[in-house]
Amino acid sequence: MPILFTPEELIQYLYKETSPEKSRAIEEALQSDWALREKLEVLTTSAEHLSKVMESPRTVAVLNVLNYARETAVAESL
Repeated sequence: MPILFTPEELIQYLYKETSPEKSRAIEEALQSDWALREKLEVLTTSAEHLSKVMESPRTVAVLNVLNYARETAVAESL
């Protein structure tokens, strides 16, 4: 009977945040449980994509904030 690990435990394992005992248990389970290996692979791929995602605000949004700050600063100085 395979040992069940939660997605949270697999994420902790992925980021090396599990205890040595838990890590060993997960590694042993990974050797015999293909479904667990698949789940870990999905989490690994997702983690790799997270580190690549770079978003920045649209230029229009930045300009709107800067214009608002300029207008507010002028109004407060009067």
